Amino acid sequence: MAVKPLYTAHATATGGRNGHSATPDGVVAVDLSIPKAMGGPGKPGATTPEDLFAVGYAACFSSALDYVARLQKKDVTASSITADVTIGTRDEGGFGLLVTLHAHVPSFEQAEAEALVHEAHAVCPYSNAVKGNVPVDLVVTV
Repeated sequence: MAVKPLYTAHATATGGRNGHSATPDGVVAVDLSIPKAMGGPGKPGATTPEDLFAVGYAACFSSALDYVARLQKKDVTASSITADVTIGTRDEGGFGLLVTLHAHVPSFEQAEAEALVHEAHAVCPYSNAVKGNVPVDLVVTV
């Protein structure tokens, strides 16, 4: 699959899941901590890679929904996307992710909202990146 680059983001992590991650310009700078639920310290004020992935996926998917709606001359500006990113152990060993995207698309009929969300899923870069590797459930409410 060929990708024509439009933008490249950069970030550096030190200390892994109990460290620090930041972009070179410092706009994103976060302390990380393994949550207590995973046996870590769960440091206050710290986040997780899954939190960061959820934020990025929700924002990206929201833009994808807006994009497909605009192509159809529809307005989804009142919509919201919530991404739930779960980490867990895999039967094959190691760790894996599960994602649930909750799309709230008010002012649309259920079937139309679902169609828009499924189209957004087909064009979203995050959805395409995880396709075939990470289960993604789409939950649509109007």
